[in-house]
Amino acid sequence: MARSPGIRWLGYVLVFQAWLSLLRINVLGTNDMQAVAYDINESECFFDARGNTPVWSESMGSMKFHLPVLVPEIIEHLNVKNAGVYADCTLGQGGHSLALLEASEPDGLVLGIDRDGSSVAEANARLTVYSDRFIGVQGNYKDLPDIAVQNGFSSFDGILLDLGFSSKQIDTDGYGLSFQKDEYLDMRFDRDSDCITASDIVNTFEETELANLIYQYGEERSSRRIAKAIVRNRPLYTTKELSETILRTINSRSRIHPATRTFQALRIRVNDELHNLEIGLQNIVSLLSRLGRLGIISYHSLEDRVVKSTLFKESSTCICSPELLECLCEHKPRLRLINRRVIKPTSSEIALNPRSRSARLRIAENIA
Repeated sequence: MARSPGIRWLGYVLVFQAWLSLLRINVLGTNDMQAVAYDINESECFFDARGNTPVWSESMGSMKFHLPVLVPEIIEHLNVKNAGVYADCTLGQGGHSLALLEASEPDGLVLGIDRDGSSVAEANARLTVYSDRFIGVQGNYKDLPDIAVQNGFSSFDGILLDLGFSSKQIDTDGYGLSFQKDEYLDMRFDRDSDCITASDIVNTFEETELANLIYQYGEERSSRRIAKAIVRNRPLYTTKELSETILRTINSRSRIHPATRTFQALRIRVNDELHNLEIGLQNIVSLLSRLGRLGIISYHSLEDRVVKSTLFKESSTCICSPELLECLCEHKPRLRLINRRVIKPTSSEIALNPRSRSARLRIAENIA
């Protein structure tokens, strides 16, 4: 029997939609996420701590949570166990903390930290059922030693850092992280802080300083042209004004939006992300218990470079200059690398959560 024209056209539409979905998954990495907001509702779907299969729940209400990445891999490689003590240093909305709490039942403890007070409030509300085993506090993970003492922790069997900014911060109005919205150029993770905003940088920095910032933190080859255009067109107070200025300046054929790297550079500078990471890693390693493990998820080359450099140094017996023929440092390694190669999301996880595509997990164990 011949198919009707309506059914035939419906088939064409479905094929086109499938192709478009695959295109979005292949093209968009985490660095592009400032511009993209996928409709993923974790109030109904989250990864089970012990496997890849999504678990559906009706008890989590109507709140929307972003999907935590690499959950089974984290639980496995951090050796999460009953009665263990863990720190989730980038709490977000509590997705990873939830997995740690489930995998360490019935007596495991989790300390969650985040710079964003609203995220901490959401995580605490979400994890109320674990209030006897979970503490969520606002703070910067570089201050973990002080935060731990203030909350009754002396060491941890596992510490996790998920360096990607939260999907909630993209999707929620007011952060100024997305150039698909027209809002104030803020970009502070902690909007209650008095630190510099992206608007301050865009409208007050000298052209050379802007160009260097965009090149250093955004790895943007057209940084000088962009900086010149910003200075010529300022004041620029909104994400739309800035992104349109960049669009008029660069005729990019790249798979990513021309403003992506500039937005990344501004976000990193506003939140002092790389400096915090360098200090934080040094402080965090000292809080690992004997054979305790550190897991770090990075998303772009700049932060991954800091992570690799720190882990290499902390796991090496010698950190002398390569020019020296004999070791003089007597350096004692504090860490042992668990995975020589980064752990990446599976294709099934990327299909379910495209924002996980750029995630890279590294694990190290305390041997000091």
